[in-house]
Order: sequence, then C-alpha cells, then structure tokens
Amino acid sequence: MRRVMIVGQPGSGKSTLARKLGQCTGLPVVHIDTIHWQPGWIERSRAAKTQLCLEVEARECWIFEGGHSSTWDNRLGRADLLIWIDRSATLRFWRVLRRTLLRRGQARPDLPENCPERLANLPEFFRFMWQTKKSARVQMRQLVEAAPPTCRVVHLRSNRDTRIFLASIGRSTGQITPD
Repeated sequence: MRRVMIVGQPGSGKSTLARKLGQCTGLPVVHIDTIHWQPGWIERSRAAKTQLCLEVEARECWIFEGGHSSTWDNRLGRADLLIWIDRSATLRFWRVLRRTLLRRGQARPDLPENCPERLANLPEFFRFMWQTKKSARVQMRQLVEAAPPTCRVVHLRSNRDTRIFLASIGRSTGQITPD
C-alpha cells in the first residue's frame, strides 16, 4: 500500500480515518481542505485546486482524503486502495454540528491556519450537505465501480467496519512501503 484515496461526504470521518491510517502506516496524509482553502477561509481558484491535487497525486506515496472530483479519475488511476466512507446523513449532520460546537473559534487539524470553526457558517454548509447528499453518493458509487482491478476497494458503513479495517492494517504493517 503506497497510495490511498479516501472519499465520503462531509462528516463521514474522512479526516479522522486518514490521520489514523497515516499513524498506522507512516504514509503522508493530505487533506483536501488544505488544498481547497487558504488561511482566513479564502477559497483557491478551481485551476489552483486542480494543480495542487495533481501535484499530490504525482507523488510516490500518499493518503489523500476528500473531494475535488475533477481529479478523481487521475487519483483513482494511481491509487492502490480506495476507501469509501458511506455514513447516514443524520450521523453526518450531527458530526458536523458537534465538531463545529467543540472547535468553535479554533481551526481543525485538517484545515489551514486561521480557518476557525464558526457557527455562522453552519446554515450554508448544511444546505450544501443537504443539496448534494444524493448526487454525491451516486458519484462515489460510480467511482467505486470504476476502480481498476489493481485498486483494492474498501466500503466502510459503520464505526465497527472502520475499527476492523484499521485493526487489519495494524496487523499487516509489514506490507506497507511508504518509502
């Protein structure tokens, strides 16, 4: 395992899984939010995001979590493991609310500096989550179906699935080659 692609909708646990997997494997972790946002909640242009994604995807080793679906085909073509975290909308909305309340005024570890969690952003983000909940899931299912035979696919639907998966990685760390 050298290149791991993690996808899922907001609040599904992508960043948390990426961090834990990075700790287990020693592979470098890249969070899409550090590409999407610049300090101070300034959004990068689409072209800049695409360029940064392609640069990460060209590296020999990575755990890359998150969106920017316009580069997914390239990322999937290089990945040897695709993880789809597929959790209920109710759970995801709850997780986003909880993390916003718990980290209000602070930046999460998967965000650039000076991007603190703000309650004022929640209504717009919840609207985005609601509007894309079906279409994003369809897109991720299509991504999984398009995975090449050289790419192992893991579909995580519960905390139990995630624990079992991480335990299996912990047992097989001899197969991991982060170089």
